[in-house]
Amino acid sequence: MPAGIVIRAAVPEDAASIAAIYAPHVLVGTVSFETEAPDARQMRTRMTASGGLYPWMVATVGDEGGVLAFAYAARFREREAYRFVCETTVYVADAAQRQGAGRLLYEALIDTLRAQGFTQAIGVIALPNDSSIKLHEAVGFRRAGVYREVGYKNGQWIDVGHWQCELNEGSVPPVEPKRFADVGVVRG
Repeated sequence: MPAGIVIRAAVPEDAASIAAIYAPHVLVGTVSFETEAPDARQMRTRMTASGGLYPWMVATVGDEGGVLAFAYAARFREREAYRFVCETTVYVADAAQRQGAGRLLYEALIDTLRAQGFTQAIGVIALPNDSSIKLHEAVGFRRAGVYREVGYKNGQWIDVGHWQCELNEGSVPPVEPKRFADVGVVRG
């Protein structure tokens, strides 16, 4: 682990830092399809929306230091049959790019989702985005498909790629995933 990086569950007090990391991706470029950057209050609402099921995690500098990156899982689709699958996301602060925090954080997220019992993780990537593709593939995702020209932002049509990571084999009948609140952050 790069010196001094700590991976932990996100807390409501991290919402302002998370919003600050995310805002440039909303306001500039096409990585996010949102057009208005959420503020700290909106991020806090997103963090608590899953009722403790889906992880929100951060990488920080030491135990008390600033947030370098955040990652989370969310419901993949609304219908009940999809409840064993989740969608994952990771964002790294510009100043912390390519220093290892994002990969460590994403590995911990994947390990945590495995421990919770989810069967698949889906990464959704606005294309082109070579660094995100490399990160996803480095932690075990494989390309699953591409939707052509499905997003329109900043005067251009954008393709969206889906990457998929098998977390656990699906049993019959399936076992309900455990809540993140009951599992906590898992590494390795």
